[in-house]
Amino acid sequence: MKTPILTLIAATLGLAFAAPALAHPHVWVSMHSEVLFAPDGTVTGVRHDWAFDDMFSAFATQGYESKVKGQFTREELAPLAKVNVESLKEYDYFTYATVDGKKIKMRDPLPDYHLSFENAVLTLHFTIPFEQPVKFKELKIDIYDPTIFVDFEFPKKDPVKLSGAPSGCILDTKLPREMTYAEGKKLSEIPADQPNVSMAIGAEFANKILVHCP
Repeated sequence: MKTPILTLIAATLGLAFAAPALAHPHVWVSMHSEVLFAPDGTVTGVRHDWAFDDMFSAFATQGYESKVKGQFTREELAPLAKVNVESLKEYDYFTYATVDGKKIKMRDPLPDYHLSFENAVLTLHFTIPFEQPVKFKELKIDIYDPTIFVDFEFPKKDPVKLSGAPSGCILDTKLPREMTYAEGKKLSEIPADQPNVSMAIGAEFANKILVHCP
């Protein structure tokens, strides 16, 4: 079962992508993230801002009514935000966290999630709380799509920040490795209207948030 994001793109592949080499990924996301801490020094969750590529942004908003042509308010985009956030649950919100080597369970996003539309770019804003606040020495958050249908990328400037972190915590980010020619060729051979189920390599292309606290 595909999310609306995946379904929207799959339905328009014939128009959006002319070259077979672009079969995967289908959606490009530039993301900013914020690791959230409580006053007692425990980490409580992560907040994401996902800016979609202009092609997807244009298609996703096609047919949506707005008071001002070419502009959309948070309220006008609320139904689309609800559908997308709810459907992302099946994919664990493409966010995977471990504390001191142990996987952390997450709750559903807080109800203040929303979409914004600025400069023809659609951005999804949402916060994922951890099931329980926890103290740690090493926190790792990986963000990736296991099927490589969606390509995530940190921007060069201020991709991640810590909110309320205890003194002495150190933040680092790691970008995914480059895809090899053989991997890219194999992905390009997957039909554009089919998900990637044969190459379980999505985790190798994770964007990583690493936080070390004393």
